[in-house]
Amino acid sequence: MSTINSLPPHKIIGVAVIWNDQEQILIDRRRPEGAMGGLWEFPGGKIEPGETISECIQREISEELGIVIEVGEHLITIEHTYTDLRVTLTVHHCRHVTGVPQPLESDEIRWVTLEELEEFTFPKANIQIIAALKGMGSRE
Repeated sequence: MSTINSLPPHKIIGVAVIWNDQEQILIDRRRPEGAMGGLWEFPGGKIEPGETISECIQREISEELGIVIEVGEHLITIEHTYTDLRVTLTVHHCRHVTGVPQPLESDEIRWVTLEELEEFTFPKANIQIIAALKGMGSRE
């Protein structure tokens, strides 16, 4: 029987599903040398002490992609345990406001349609985000 000490570390992550005016979503590919290297993801990062999820998402997107976004409605919260890490992903719809996205902390970025998401390999926890996006129907 496992004890609380054997649980992997827990990170709370703010995740952005960033939409542009063409109804495309911004994804980025992790650098090969990092955790889950080479996999695609929705950008975001770890919440800092005293930050709200919205502040975390805006800061991370500015740091990782060099753009300004507007954080919108909550899409889904996912609890997932990998072998060495527990994550809580708090996912929000976001709108690209200004700036040209740059892969500042990733290998590559791409604007894709909802249908094209299935062509990319994501970490296991992200599969539920894609399912939630596909299940929401039209955003209008």
